[in-house]
Amino acid sequence: MNMGLGLFQEQTLKLVMTPELRQAITILQYSAIDLISYLQEQANENPVIDLEAPREIATAKAEKPTPEIDWKEIVGNRASGEYTVSKNESTYNPLDYVQQGADTLYEHLESQLGYVKGFSPLQRKIALFLIGNLDEKGYLEVTLEEAGEKLGAELLEIEDVLSVLQHFDPVGVAARSLEECLLLQLEHLALDDEKIVQVVRFHLQDLADKRYQRIADKVGCTPQDVQTMADLVRTLNPRPGAAYSRVETRYVIPDVAVEKVGNEYVVLVNDIATPRLKINSFYEKMLSQQKSQEEAKQFIHEKLNAAMWLAKSLEQRRLTLMRVTQAIVEMQKDFFDRGVHYLKPMTQKEIAERVNLHESTISRATSNKYVQTPRGIFELKYFFTSALSTSNGESTSSESVKRRIKALIEQEDRKAPLSDQKLGEMLQSEGIEISRRTVAKYREEMMIPSSAKRKRF
Repeated sequence: MNMGLGLFQEQTLKLVMTPELRQAITILQYSAIDLISYLQEQANENPVIDLEAPREIATAKAEKPTPEIDWKEIVGNRASGEYTVSKNESTYNPLDYVQQGADTLYEHLESQLGYVKGFSPLQRKIALFLIGNLDEKGYLEVTLEEAGEKLGAELLEIEDVLSVLQHFDPVGVAARSLEECLLLQLEHLALDDEKIVQVVRFHLQDLADKRYQRIADKVGCTPQDVQTMADLVRTLNPRPGAAYSRVETRYVIPDVAVEKVGNEYVVLVNDIATPRLKINSFYEKMLSQQKSQEEAKQFIHEKLNAAMWLAKSLEQRRLTLMRVTQAIVEMQKDFFDRGVHYLKPMTQKEIAERVNLHESTISRATSNKYVQTPRGIFELKYFFTSALSTSNGESTSSESVKRRIKALIEQEDRKAPLSDQKLGEMLQSEGIEISRRTVAKYREEMMIPSSAKRKRF
């Protein structure tokens, strides 16, 4: 066998992940809120891009052939750098009317401290120190001994100040443990009788696990009394400071909407929340001027190409999202007509074959996306469910089985709740082939406790 070195020409096809392709993939998997943030970042980096106010909801039919697109028109009128805005275009945004967050927990407690009379400067200093060492749930993070070492104060004086703080609003704040937090609230409600105090102080874990008989034997009462105590404890707030924590609220903006027109369902792409791109007229004029420097023209030309590609990526995202949603609606028409019990088993592969796209594209297109339907707002991933066999040889979705399990549990006798085995037998009598382990798995996914913990005396 002869081996040697040589030069050969060969033609091959391969996919190259260019920056533009990466950008298109990234934009496809963005939710509506993330897309708004991304467009704002691009506008900050690219001086050629200006963001217009959001446009009205755009409609389109997935089955119609895609026409030749004028990208200049999508980006904006390059001659004037402006859009023609409809007279009926609404500028109303419901998020503008969401109330801003209130004071922080520290500010709320500090304002109440101003109404306390008779505090010495040292006591006020101790109070501010303790308030500053509360966590976001309202619990005290430092021990009284540590506070005494830091402030050079007596332990008894710190305890007196803490006792005053524990009667501030919200009730239960500045507690050192969950038990103390609940006892403070019971005291405020004048419901702190001897037995419930004993239960909260020494048997809180058994109460959470619903071991009512064990608690009744130790406290000296009936299981019914313990159950009444448990119902009362569940009305208390274990995190009194959480209402004042400033956590960023993530609002759900549906990316698509499904509306029923006659007997058909129409898919509407929600562009109302997404800013629209346009070319800055100043840079447009610079590009056409002869006196402009060549380097400046080259810079503007590169930024203009980036803006054009961004517009193409946005349009591609819109069309892909519409096609995928249209395919989902066609396969799940029974769900839209009759409800969740008629949700069919469906996989991403089936949708990919239906719209002639790769399965990974379907995954990106449905990730973190929401659809507004006549039956409520759902995540697009919600419609992809596994299949369970039925006695007649057909299949049903796991989501519909979960809803059926939940309905059976809601109708059960609380004094004799249905076990997982009994639930499985009831579903099998309805023609659904399911095991006890699968019933337990679905019940836990819906965060429903076991039959022993659902029992009422």
